[in-house]
Amino acid sequence: MASRNTPRNTALSEQALRLDHQLCFALYSASLAMTKLYKPLLDELGLTYPQYLALLVLWEQDGVTVSDLGEKLYLDSGTLTPLLKRMEAAGLVSRLRDAADERRVLIRLTADGRQLKARALSIPGCVLQAAQCDVAEAMTLTRQIQTLRNRLTA
Repeated sequence: MASRNTPRNTALSEQALRLDHQLCFALYSASLAMTKLYKPLLDELGLTYPQYLALLVLWEQDGVTVSDLGEKLYLDSGTLTPLLKRMEAAGLVSRLRDAADERRVLIRLTADGRQLKARALSIPGCVLQAAQCDVAEAMTLTRQIQTLRNRLTA
């Protein structure tokens, strides 16, 4: 049975195509705004946003494999390897072959990489202040976005 293209259905369909009704655009533009907010904060640390994300993982658990890091960051090895090489050249991490399995490469923080954590401690507070929300609201938004991401990648 074919659907009827009534004026009401056409109007509803056209409303669905409004830019301000697009979840994808809300996420995209929020991501751009968030990246713009982070840039000067990370410039002070000499980091790019992807480097900061990699350090967040390593500050939680040092010595992860490249594949584990890629899985946590949703990055493939083609993107992650040059990022890690730049971080190694900057003295933030070292890449070592796993003695138990030489196919695996472990990423470890250097002393400089560990020390950078203390300088990064103010970043989450700056983000909350700029977003004008408290920790509870930020965590609720984070969980909602993570749920959406998990549904989309399932």
